[in-house]
Amino acid sequence: MPTPSYSHGFKARMIQRMAGSEAISATGLSKEVGVSQNTLSRWLREARNLGPTMGRQQRKRAGGPKSSRRWSADEKLRIVMAAESLSDEELGAFLRREGVHETQLSEWREKVREASTDALKDAKRKRSERTPEARKIEALEREIRRKDKALAEVTALLALKKKLEDILGDEDGDTNTRSGT
Repeated sequence: MPTPSYSHGFKARMIQRMAGSEAISATGLSKEVGVSQNTLSRWLREARNLGPTMGRQQRKRAGGPKSSRRWSADEKLRIVMAAESLSDEELGAFLRREGVHETQLSEWREKVREASTDALKDAKRKRSERTPEARKIEALEREIRRKDKALAEVTALLALKKKLEDILGDEDGDTNTRSGT
């Protein structure tokens, strides 16, 4: 039976769980993740031997993980999409290969659901969710449009009045309509 290949990220997380502040035994971790206790113990021994003598870049080249916090959104989305079509048995192997814990996958799935839901909301619903500033801007823009229409109407009336005065002439002049004076 061939030995499974685990990602550097997965190995690093297992080492962290065995050596971190809330350390778990290799036996306990073995039961939890399905990797043999001997393999986990070997990883921990090798990590302790390499430990502080190596720089960060050297540890990375020697098998240090790519932190999940540094994964791009595209990488996370790729993993979520690939995981959706897998059976439970295939999923476990896939997650080990990718170096992703099931809880991370669950978080990423939830974020994908939220983002897709937000993106697919209809415009009417989005309008009701606008910020108070956006609503105030819209109200001010409506007020400006109303005042522009009123100004255009007054301008047209003044233009008509001037044309009427030009046609009829200035009747307010010196002409006296009373007879006898």
